[in-house]
Amino acid sequence: MPPNNQFPFQPATAPAPGMPVQQPAMPQAPPVAPQPAPTPAAKKNPNSTQNTLLLSEIRDNMVIMADGTFRAVVACKSINFDLMSSKEREGVEFSYQDFLNSLNYPIQIVVRSQRIDIGPYIDRLVEIRRQQDNMLLNVLMDDYINFVDILSQEANIMDKSFFIAIPYFPQGEESNFIEQGKGFFGKLFPKPKGAITKIDSATYEKAKEEIGNRVAAVTSGLFQVGVQSVQLNTKELGELYYNVYNPDTAVREPLGNFENVTATYVKKAPSANAVTQPGVIQ
Repeated sequence: MPPNNQFPFQPATAPAPGMPVQQPAMPQAPPVAPQPAPTPAAKKNPNSTQNTLLLSEIRDNMVIMADGTFRAVVACKSINFDLMSSKEREGVEFSYQDFLNSLNYPIQIVVRSQRIDIGPYIDRLVEIRRQQDNMLLNVLMDDYINFVDILSQEANIMDKSFFIAIPYFPQGEESNFIEQGKGFFGKLFPKPKGAITKIDSATYEKAKEEIGNRVAAVTSGLFQVGVQSVQLNTKELGELYYNVYNPDTAVREPLGNFENVTATYVKKAPSANAVTQPGVIQ
């Protein structure tokens, strides 16, 4: 037999009188890592595209912003100021000055530059060339089509659009000035946009009336300057925002026929776990 010091366990000895008997330690199970709590299905993604949009809905020729304010957009035609005489220029300048002084609310003048798609124009020229029987005109049209095609590829042919955004703040213009006076970090880290836009019927009807009065005043003042203007309706507003947010896609994939659109713009699909949807006017 091997000596005692080679046994894997020491031989048991009797405890001394009065000493407590120590029980052998029981093996303990390894600790179980806590499982993460399941994410609720109704939790909103803070980085979704919906939260990056500043507008909530488009209806009744108005844009309802996410903060509960309203906007109307007026499209304007340009005038050739350089071709006017000195007296005509003075008349335009004084009329424009009177127009700005007559406003008691802020407006925003937007000049949008976008590249013109020459594709439909070239397709039309090709179709006319096919219907032409004169050989000389066919040769001239081929040269012209090639010239326009090369020019559109080498140079960016741009078109400018002019708009005036007319706001309405239900809480008054003073609240807008307070928001504009916030600190730099307040604007850099704004509040999350997951809040639901709720507007009562009285506020909505008052906003429609006030927006109509402001649009009429702006279009009348622009008419005195010599600028033709018109308010964009719901369909035109949808096209405008679609083109602004999708400049490349809008050229290849137009928004389509609005007669088939039955839902409100920029409204989320119904969810089984959501009780209310953003942009609901109550």
